[in-house]
Amino acid sequence: MREIYYSWALREAMAEEMERDPNVFVLGEDIAEYGGAFKVTQGLVEKFGRARVRNTPISENTICGVGVGAAIVGMRPIVDIMFQDFITLAMDQIVNHAAKFHYMYGGQCRVPVVFRTPAGGGRCYGPTHSQSLEAWFMHVPGLKVVAPATAYDAKGLLKSAIRDDNPVIFVESKLLYGIKGQVPEPDADGGDYTVPIGEAKVTREGEHLTIIAYSRMTGEAERAADALAQNGITCDVVDLRTLAPLDADTIAASVEKTGRALIVCEDCKTAGVSAEIMARVTEECFDFLQAPPRRVAAADTPVPCADTLEKAALPDAQNIIDAATALIQQYS
Repeated sequence: MREIYYSWALREAMAEEMERDPNVFVLGEDIAEYGGAFKVTQGLVEKFGRARVRNTPISENTICGVGVGAAIVGMRPIVDIMFQDFITLAMDQIVNHAAKFHYMYGGQCRVPVVFRTPAGGGRCYGPTHSQSLEAWFMHVPGLKVVAPATAYDAKGLLKSAIRDDNPVIFVESKLLYGIKGQVPEPDADGGDYTVPIGEAKVTREGEHLTIIAYSRMTGEAERAADALAQNGITCDVVDLRTLAPLDADTIAASVEKTGRALIVCEDCKTAGVSAEIMARVTEECFDFLQAPPRRVAAADTPVPCADTLEKAALPDAQNIIDAATALIQQYS
């Protein structure tokens, strides 16, 4: 094992899959010589050439349309969307084409395309470059939605997404790119690993409360759980890793054990990911609940540019600690 950046883990996954399968290629804005807005694709064009690492015009609808078309005829494209906010320009290609062709043609058509998309705030990029829109895609049958929290999972899940015969929305928090994590050496035994899509992971174990999170919020949940443990409140932390399909069994097993659930998401609270998970918990674990489920999520407001306002709008470990403490104190 060695420590590498989250962004490097993603690059390794793409490089390994491109070496393994000549049908895998990458396309997007400024991804070749420049290496992408966050340098995730840096060095790939030198290794694989411009035919497999393709710069595109600034037209997300076109980029995604080319990716969907290439997937239909047997390629395995990785579409790089510079900011998740820009994916709104390609909703027709993703929602009405990529997600539905398999069903429209009676299972005769596969669409193995991955849409990589940096999401979330924390960099003061403002309302149109800081959104978390993954709940939109959870709502669409035919799409898989993946949101890893660690470098290890980022690499393993991206490799699984590339090999999957279905369209995958691959959500990457911008603030995770510079975070290091343990990842096996590529040439070591087990170095060519994958992480299954659709399986959550319990990263902390406790008995008083289940904290459910994904992507960057998993780290915030773990920090909150460590702090709460100092005050005698022990928590399960469930890292969802995949939003669609959702691992309801792991969520239910944890909530049935602890009797309490706190759902943490960076997207807006209203009709967001946390709302769906809360509904599932209420439906499937009602008889085991000792308290109403609670949510910690972003404010229902466009993400501000100003640093202080952005921090106020987005959830963090302290918000989780406060919510967890109130939940335990009120219902104990």
